Amino acid sequence: MVVYLLIAAGLFSELGYLQVWARLIAGLDGISVARPSSSALTQARRRVGVAPLAAVFGLLAGPAAGAVRWRKLLVCAIDSTTLFVPDSPANLTRFPYQGGGNGPSGYPMLRLMAVVACGTRTVLDIAFGSWRVGETSMAPRLLGSLRPGMLLLGDRNFAAGDLITRIAATGADLLIRAKNNRALPPINHLPDRSWLSRLGGLEIRVIDAEITATLGGRKQHTGHYRLLTTLTDHHRYPAREIVALYHQRWEIETTFLEMKSTLLGGKVLRARTPTGIEQEIYALLSGYQALRLAMADALLGHNIPPDRAGFTVALNAARDQLVHAAGIITDTVIDLVGKIGHAVRAYLLPPRRTRLCPRVVKRAISKHRAKGSIDRTNYPTKITIKILPGLTTDP
Repeated sequence: MVVYLLIAAGLFSELGYLQVWARLIAGLDGISVARPSSSALTQARRRVGVAPLAAVFGLLAGPAAGAVRWRKLLVCAIDSTTLFVPDSPANLTRFPYQGGGNGPSGYPMLRLMAVVACGTRTVLDIAFGSWRVGETSMAPRLLGSLRPGMLLLGDRNFAAGDLITRIAATGADLLIRAKNNRALPPINHLPDRSWLSRLGGLEIRVIDAEITATLGGRKQHTGHYRLLTTLTDHHRYPAREIVALYHQRWEIETTFLEMKSTLLGGKVLRARTPTGIEQEIYALLSGYQALRLAMADALLGHNIPPDRAGFTVALNAARDQLVHAAGIITDTVIDLVGKIGHAVRAYLLPPRRTRLCPRVVKRAISKHRAKGSIDRTNYPTKITIKILPGLTTDP
């Protein structure tokens, strides 16, 4: 029951544990149920510890059935985000404040890193700890989830030679952005304008691309991307398709948004001890993963892209099921995934359009408009990709 309580608390982040318990038993009228005190629930959570919640997440973690693939490769992304924890002496021993020019952060902070399957946004593995542990230092803890048949997407922070070599050693392929002036001398030029180079003893393919976004048929925004990949066969993996595929990396940003904004509502985590924080994170991710698996199962065989499944729709359907205590009595038909699936299919999101929106704060803490002349309009966009030729001598 404590495991159920902790997972349910991730669905009701705005409520205290007693109120979450009240929702767990709300549909059990006529049945004698326990009504523990707040102190009893605290002691019960401590007795349960971290291991059962980590085990539940381990059972759920992995790509969903029917996960999106590109040329038979499971497309995944790796990245990290930060979460705030309660400001307690115990938490500060493991999760310090983040310093800055304006003083330390308001709450202690941790770094959460994940590998996510693009499309279905299911989580394959997670690692977390102090925010002071950088991404390249934390990433090796996730290499056990990588295997042949996967393509891992990463941003420029992951373009470290040693890390790339270790990722490739798992058998997984990679597609990682590098700095535009990264010195990668060509050892062989390919017909599609990409070239082969070496990084840390590993042969990689370099693709330089100019990407132009035409906004609303009028304004243009042009950017330069340099991509590194172990997909060296230019016949099987065309450069233009690889550049277009890299955009899928943003799926992990949406995953973090769903965890932090939709599930947590931008709130600080609850637990006031590091052990409690570990327990809470595994519970939160277990609930998230269960929802994502249910959403993917709902669209399986219906020829509907996974990005049309609404996460908020699934979350609210799950909350309703929990409050109604649906399907928990012995000898009844348990169809929780079906209920969530029916809701997801009934309220599909519109097909995704190609649009461009500036990555800026839309509403700051202040009620006043942020300074500057940033165009915050969300434009329909046409994307044009031009592969740039490799240089004889790299800059």
